[in-house]
Amino acid sequence: MENTENQKSSFRSFPKNFWTVITMEFFERGSYYGVRSILSVYLVLSIAEGGLGFSKESVGVITSVFQPLLYLLPIVAGAIADRFGYRATLVFAFAVMSLGYLLTGFMTSYPLVFASLIFMVVGAGTFKPIISGTIARVTDKTNSTLAFGIYYWSINLGAFIFPLILVPMLKQISYSYVFIMAAIGTGWLLLLNLFVYKEPKKPINTKPLRQILTEAALVLKDFRFILMIVIYSGFWILYFQQFDSVLWYFKDYVDKTPINNFVNSILGLFVSNPNWKFDVEHVTVINAGTIILLQLLVSKIVKNTKALPTMITGITLGTIGIAILAISTHPFVFIAGIFIFSIGEMTAHPKFISYVGLIAPEDKKALYLGYSFLYGVLGSGIGGVLGANLYVHFVDHLKNPTMLWLIFSMIGFVTIIGLLLFNKFLAPKNVDA
Repeated sequence: MENTENQKSSFRSFPKNFWTVITMEFFERGSYYGVRSILSVYLVLSIAEGGLGFSKESVGVITSVFQPLLYLLPIVAGAIADRFGYRATLVFAFAVMSLGYLLTGFMTSYPLVFASLIFMVVGAGTFKPIISGTIARVTDKTNSTLAFGIYYWSINLGAFIFPLILVPMLKQISYSYVFIMAAIGTGWLLLLNLFVYKEPKKPINTKPLRQILTEAALVLKDFRFILMIVIYSGFWILYFQQFDSVLWYFKDYVDKTPINNFVNSILGLFVSNPNWKFDVEHVTVINAGTIILLQLLVSKIVKNTKALPTMITGITLGTIGIAILAISTHPFVFIAGIFIFSIGEMTAHPKFISYVGLIAPEDKKALYLGYSFLYGVLGSGIGGVLGANLYVHFVDHLKNPTMLWLIFSMIGFVTIIGLLLFNKFLAPKNVDA
């Protein structure tokens, strides 16, 4: 009973601004992952099937440009928001993001779709650091752990609900409706920002923006830190396949019938003649659902383990998950692969963030955590083009998807070896990590 009361007290300790940004995060991430769950398939589907008929290689170029921007922009956007205010920056972010989604839903030519997605990601990348920054400023050491736990859950809850419920219904009408949903899901947040969100108190920053950016660039001189980011990004080459090559493989090769029959047999206990279908948007739901169910358990298991060995363990699990896709096209094998990969992700990534915080100089922790996003810049920048070209060569031309997943498994293996060597020869010895 006492623990329950303490929990209630902790929840009550959060001000209205906290719940406002949690709501923003839920709708923004739900809109983003709703679109990403079908984007790469929509772009390559034939016009007759409701898609745009682009080549996979050209889609790989799109994702290798806009996804890195999503991870690169927070480094600059955080500094801009600190200088000019969170509320004003959010107005820009939501307006540009919503317009980008809306335009993407109506554009049909490659250059205009590309430009529309860049609009979207400029807004999303600007938005990212403001939410975590607000949470950091409205909480303290007594409730920040719970606050960021709720924040992480809100991300995955949006990534779970939108593709599971909204996307299947909307795409039956037209794929354009998925983008309109995302435009509305982010556009209404302008009103929430204007009428509910309050500018949080923050230290007065009198430094010119040029000086802020110059100081930030000095982090690039830390050779060991940058090398660790480069090695770790190998794992994220695998992660970003879930939004491109994994979806194409699922659509082209995985037999959905056993899953459809299984789910509909359960639904038949409650409704008559159910017609649920396992489709591409549910692939990202597997990842988000696994994290929602198991993140707390996994975090508890690894909370006292050393960061680098735990990261290596997580990447090993992720690599096994990708290798499992090479075994069979059976849907239960496919789900098992994505499930195990997701456990690897939730094992490795929180420890990575923790490790960066531990090895960063005391007066530069925020800078280092900002630069830690470079793993996503490299992983998605390489992963989009690489995944598309390998898929076309090994799957479309040679009809050999097994080789595709074995190659990506080898990338995971090389990442593991790289981190093992880094841990032995280059990791700081005076850090309890």
